[in-house]
Amino acid sequence: MPVAIRVIPCLDVTAGRVVKGVNFERLRDAGDPVELAAAYGAQGADELTFLDISASAQGRETTRDMVTRCAETVFIPLTVGGGVRSVADADALLRGGADKVSINTGAIANPDTIDAITQRFGNQVLVLSVDARREPGHPSGFGVTTHGGSRPTGLDAIAWAQEGVRRGVGEILLNSMDADGTTTGFDLELIAAMRAAVEVPIIASGGAGTVAHFVQAAVAGADAVLAASVFHYGVLTIAAVKEALAIAGFPVRRL
Repeated sequence: MPVAIRVIPCLDVTAGRVVKGVNFERLRDAGDPVELAAAYGAQGADELTFLDISASAQGRETTRDMVTRCAETVFIPLTVGGGVRSVADADALLRGGADKVSINTGAIANPDTIDAITQRFGNQVLVLSVDARREPGHPSGFGVTTHGGSRPTGLDAIAWAQEGVRRGVGEILLNSMDADGTTTGFDLELIAAMRAAVEVPIIASGGAGTVAHFVQAAVAGADAVLAASVFHYGVLTIAAVKEALAIAGFPVRRL
């Protein structure tokens, strides 16, 4: 039985509110995270991803409280990221109700953190978030960035994902920083390159604007498709995306 393509709304959270912009700039308010989470759960989302984009100490506290409240009302898997730098950080989020933890900057600063978290909790709980931008100087043509795509790290995006998989991550959240918030479509070349390089599931993120974009990402090799603004502002629905995927021949989970 083929595995269903997952449709995942992403909640970028700062100061307890969901925000969204273009390339992580010109952020505007998109609502209360718990209310949005409940609505997406009712609409048939397969999972929810929460990213604390401020990654401040106060923001992480807000995220943990938010995760707990969401876990009490929404019965689909929750992935939470932002400021995860240690086993203790992961433990706090998992105890708060997260099903999976996403790590990004913390892993870049100390790759051994990946090993430590997966050895403690298993690889099924850890998602490596790769914020990739087109950088011709890298072997793959894509470099890893931090701080919303504004700071290059010197790492090749494909090689870094492969290292993460070797160290134990169970999924790759592949964010195109060039496409983020543009609604012009996923970076299909990036998805295909990552699909050829790793065997773990790939969550495609960045650029969704139409239902056709989600289908294209699945064709390129994504196991899950993630979006924010098109869902937050009612441009598209979870049901419409799943219908398009189903028509294109991809299995999806129905309500």
